[in-house]
Amino acid sequence: MKLATLRLQDRTAAVRVEDEALVEVGRPDVGSLLADPEGMSTAATADGPRHEPGGARFATLVTRPSKVVCVGLNYRTHIQEMGRDLPAYPTLFSKFADALIGATDDIVKPAETAELDWEVELAVVIGGRVRRATTIEAEAAIAGFTIFNDISCRDWQFRTSEWLQGKSWDSTTPVGPWLVTPDEVGGVRPALAVRCDVDGTTMQKDNTGDLLFDPVALVEYVSTMIRLNPGDIIATGTPGGVGHARRPPIYLTGGETVVTEIEGLGRLENRVVVEGR
Repeated sequence: MKLATLRLQDRTAAVRVEDEALVEVGRPDVGSLLADPEGMSTAATADGPRHEPGGARFATLVTRPSKVVCVGLNYRTHIQEMGRDLPAYPTLFSKFADALIGATDDIVKPAETAELDWEVELAVVIGGRVRRATTIEAEAAIAGFTIFNDISCRDWQFRTSEWLQGKSWDSTTPVGPWLVTPDEVGGVRPALAVRCDVDGTTMQKDNTGDLLFDPVALVEYVSTMIRLNPGDIIATGTPGGVGHARRPPIYLTGGETVVTEIEGLGRLENRVVVEGR
């Protein structure tokens, strides 16, 4: 099953994504659907108002997640290009909900950065409350997967050893377009092709099978520290090919179109606009 949050004229609506229609399932967004223990089974059979897929405007998948946890240095290729050793534990940082945007919304380049970078990532969407999850509990807590573009302000990220200030700028982080349930992508440890293109040039290309810490392991690890709630998001890290690691570096300056795709999960297509223009 594929679910999304559709942006309508005066509201948002959670929808089931079908080939010929987007079917409303009676909730304002995917997050509120997941918060209902019966939400997923209801969504599978609901037959509410229908909308044409063509020209659909998707809001950020979960409009107000209680937390967005991101993982750095989780693909071997990216770790190598950044000149680091393989980590023994996941490298974690957070984003705020105000950073998230929809699948075709503009990425707003802050005036304060000269080093805006792209990062295509597989994201885990949590479907049930879990704390100190066992492997079996972590598997059950994964509602599905989506695409996440962890846009980063590198000059701010590396001001200190903590990355938050480079990672959570307002209206910079596309998420979506859909939540795809594990049964459609090979289970809770999927091996999916990932790709990022900037103005038609492929910058990143890899497979989620290269992850050091897979989605289940990340749910176990994060939930050890903090409870995970329905609608929470874990972004699993980016593969090699980021602009910052190129020689010379390449950054987004404004006007570019960034397309991030993951096999079976759709695509995000976002234009970079300079704040205030």
